Amino acid sequence: MLDLQDYVDDELLNKFEFKNYGHALEILSQSYTEEWNDIKNCLNRLKIFVDDIKKAGGNETPIPKKFDEILYPAGWREIRISGDLILKLYPRQVAQRRGKFSNEPFDKKIIEGYIDGHNIDFVKNKVAFDLEWNSKDQTFDRDLLAMRTYFDCGIIDVGIIITRAQELNDIFNSVNDSTGNRLIKKYGASTTWMGKLEPRLKSRRSGGCPILAIGIKKACIVDWRN
Repeated sequence: MLDLQDYVDDELLNKFEFKNYGHALEILSQSYTEEWNDIKNCLNRLKIFVDDIKKAGGNETPIPKKFDEILYPAGWREIRISGDLILKLYPRQVAQRRGKFSNEPFDKKIIEGYIDGHNIDFVKNKVAFDLEWNSKDQTFDRDLLAMRTYFDCGIIDVGIIITRAQELNDIFNSVNDSTGNRLIKKYGASTTWMGKLEPRLKSRRSGGCPILAIGIKKACIVDWRN
């Protein structure tokens, strides 16, 4: 059984929860040490303030920008792919002999845009990283399909998704937004958090792509006091 302490230090375990699917953590730590160190550095430096979580705008709040500021200088980039599918039809070479085909196709078809519109927030080498702070939970389906597609195309070997841990609800239930409403109304059950991500991972929505799911815990909100 995986011991998280073999891969993640106590400070990060205090600030984040880690869910490992398809041996993603082992792949990151053994085959992509530079990229994994970038991510750990980013997580160690992450500081979220109560004012940050009060601001509207979902993934356009100050929180995603904190990841941009650290990961972009380290060489991570948002990537979008598109590709056409070329189908070649080869005839049987000899009418009386099955399984022997010509070296030249007799017809060719192109399906344009067979792969299109799949973007991932950050990619470096063959590691993908997506942040979902507060979008509709269906966004996870898009993210996992994108990572599955990149993996199937040989573009990435492993993916990371970071979102909110359930325990952040303790904060959302105790803090009001600018209109006087509890933040939990904005950060509802149908938005992106670990409880919506894990069932999708357990049902293998990511296909064969190994995924490390990371949940942001209360300890990341540096100025909140219970």
